[in-house]
Amino acid sequence: MKSTRLTLFLLAAAAPALGGCVAGMAASAISMAARSAQGQPASNQHLRADAERACGALAARHGTVQIIDVEQRTASRIIVWGTVDDGRERRSFQCSFGTRVTGFKLRAIKPRG
Repeated sequence: MKSTRLTLFLLAAAAPALGGCVAGMAASAISMAARSAQGQPASNQHLRADAERACGALAARHGTVQIIDVEQRTASRIIVWGTVDDGRERRSFQCSFGTRVTGFKLRAIKPRG
């Protein structure tokens, strides 16, 4: 890790001395090295049922829940879509889940016409 940081520092220090296209290539290499050092997010695909339960429980505060779809959007993010009906109004929801609920949106369903 220490040698990677030293290499990145040396490339960054040398970039201004390089001309035109070479400087752009050096900057791109630095950016790619920094991203690879961060690693890939861990997959949460095994949490799909947990996402559906947690999002459904949160939506249930607003009425009777109907889950429409569950999608693995990225390696670490699951999206749950559905509707809730409180007897007076039916609304849609979208819920984001990582290892817990990270976002919840409730929207009115506009009548057709």
